[in-house]
Amino acid sequence: MGRHSLPDPHAPEGTRGRPAAPRRRTVTVATLLVLAVAGGAAVAASSGLLSFGDACRDSAVRLDLVASPDVAPAVRSVAERARAEKVTSDGSCIDVRVTARESYQVAAALRAGREPGFAVWIPDSALWVDRAKEGGASVPVATAGHVAASPVALALVPAAAKSLGWPSRTYTWAELAAAATRSVTLRLGAADPARSAAGLLALSSVGRSAARQGADGGTGAAAVAKALAQRTSDTDAQVVATLARGGADGGSGDPRHNQAVVLSEQAAYAYNTGRDAGQGLDLFYPEDGTPLLDYPYAIVRENRLSTDRSRAAMRFLTLLGEPESRRTLIRSGFRAPGEAADEGTVRKAGAAAPQPYATSTAEAPSAKELQEALGMWTIIVQSARLTTVVDASGSMAAPVPGAGGRSRMDVTRASLLGALAQFTPEDEIGLWDFATRLDGSRDYRELVPTARLGDSVKGGRTQRERLTAAFDALRPVPDGATGLYDTMLAAYRQATAGYRPGKFNAVVILTDGANEDPGSISRAELLTRLQRLSDPAKPVPVIAIAVGPDADGESVREMARATGGAGYQVTDPAEIQAVILKAVMTVGRGGATS
Repeated sequence: MGRHSLPDPHAPEGTRGRPAAPRRRTVTVATLLVLAVAGGAAVAASSGLLSFGDACRDSAVRLDLVASPDVAPAVRSVAERARAEKVTSDGSCIDVRVTARESYQVAAALRAGREPGFAVWIPDSALWVDRAKEGGASVPVATAGHVAASPVALALVPAAAKSLGWPSRTYTWAELAAAATRSVTLRLGAADPARSAAGLLALSSVGRSAARQGADGGTGAAAVAKALAQRTSDTDAQVVATLARGGADGGSGDPRHNQAVVLSEQAAYAYNTGRDAGQGLDLFYPEDGTPLLDYPYAIVRENRLSTDRSRAAMRFLTLLGEPESRRTLIRSGFRAPGEAADEGTVRKAGAAAPQPYATSTAEAPSAKELQEALGMWTIIVQSARLTTVVDASGSMAAPVPGAGGRSRMDVTRASLLGALAQFTPEDEIGLWDFATRLDGSRDYRELVPTARLGDSVKGGRTQRERLTAAFDALRPVPDGATGLYDTMLAAYRQATAGYRPGKFNAVVILTDGANEDPGSISRAELLTRLQRLSDPAKPVPVIAIAVGPDADGESVREMARATGGAGYQVTDPAEIQAVILKAVMTVGRGGATS
C-alpha cells in the first residue's frame, strides 16, 4: 500500500484538508450576497441536491463504502462531516457514500466472486473477511486497519440479571451459558452464528471455556448450542427485538420473549439509550474473556482501484482515526481500537463493577475453533444423517510422519472419534470400510448400519457406543488394495435410497489412495451413475477426503462435484475431524466446493 497518502499534503496543519480562509473581508453588500448564496446552498445540500461547494464539485473523488448496519450511522456521520468540511485527498475532495448491509451477505457475495460495486467494506468482524476469501473465485479483499471495537457479552433484563447475581457474581462463559440455559423461566436467545459474528464468537467462547472443564466439556457446549438453536434470530437486530420489556418478572411469563441474549456492548448501548433507569439491559462480562467485534477497514479489489480512489480510501481511514471521529464512534457506543473503555459509554451499555468489563478481552478464536463451532452449530440445528466410509487398504498401515510411530489408520480412528463426539443423539451415523475383495468379491462391507446415535441397539448399548467400538476396531487389511469406485457407488446408492427428509444427508468417504481394482467400473461410469442418482429435491452430497500424498485428489473432487458435495485433500489424518465439521457446515449451508 506504498502508493497511499494519509493526511493531505496540500492542506494546512489542523484543517484536515479545508481550504484556507480568505485574507480580506468583503464589503457589507458582498457579505450579504455570499450569505444568501450560502443559505441557498445549505438548502440544496440538505435536500441532497448539492454535495459540495464549487471548489469541490468538479474534483471530488467518490468512494462507495459498505458497512455493518450497527456502525454504518457513525461512519456516515464522519463522511457527512468530511463533505461539509471539504476534506481532501491529494487536493481533491472526497465524497464517501455509506450503505448499510449485513456482513454475512457481503461475505457470501464476495466469496462467490460477484462484482462488489464498492471500494471499501467495514464488516463487524474480521471473521467475515476471512470467510470472503475462502472461495476459489472470491473477490480480493485486504484489511488496511480497524475503525472500532465492541466486546461480545451476555445481556439480561434487570430481573433476570438479578436472579443470576449481577453485578457481584462473575462466571466463565461455560458457567454463564449453563446457568442461563438451566433455568426453566430464563429464556436465552442469540442471532444465528452462521449469520452473526457476535453469535459465533459467543458460541466459540462457550466451546473453549467448556473444553477447559475436561472430558464432558464438548457435551456441555453441545447442550448450550442445542438450547440456543431453539431461540435463534436471523440477525443481531432481530434478536434485540425478542427482548422482554417491563414487568416485575422481566417478561418471563411470555414465551415469545427472551430475558437473556448474546449482544455486543454497542448493541446494548443502543438499546439502553433513551430508556429510564432500571428499564435497560445489564451486561455480564465472562471472567475468562470477552471476544471483540473488531470492525476491519477492508479495501476491495485494490488492484483495480484508480490511484485517486485508492488514496481517498486511505485518507478516509485516517479521518476515521482522528479524535473527532473517534468521539463520534464512542457516542454511538463503540470503543476505540486498542484503547481503554470509556466509562460513561460502557456504563450506559449496562456494565458495572465488579464485572470485568475493562480487563477481560479474550484472545481471538482461531480459524479452526470457529470452524468447529460453526460445524457443531450446523449439525445441531439441522441434524445429520451420515454414512461414513473408511479406507481399510494396506497403505493405511503406513506411519504418519511426526506422529510418534502411529499409522494412518491410528490417526484416522482418533480423528473420527473426535468428530463423533460433536454429534447429538438425534444425528444418524453409520460405518463402512473398504479394500479389494474385502467381503468375497465385493470391495466394501457395512460394519454399522446408519441409525440414530441415541437409539438402543443389541447388547444394551446405544448406537453411539456401538459406533465407538467399531471405530476402535478399524484395522488395515494386509495386502488389501483400494477399491474406491465400486465402494463409492454402493454407498451412495444406499444413502440416497435411505434419504431422511429434514436432515442433512451425506456420504463421508476417506481414502489414502487411488482406485486399484481393475475389475471395477471406470471413473467416467462412476461419475455418470452418481449424477443419475443425485436428486436436487433429496440432496445427498458426498464429502470426500483424500488423506496423504498418495491419495487421488482429482477423483475425490470429481465425485464430490457430481453430487453437489465437497472434496478435500489433507496431508495429516489428524485434520480429518476439523475437515468433516467444516464440510458439514459448508455443504449444509449450500456452499459446496470442489
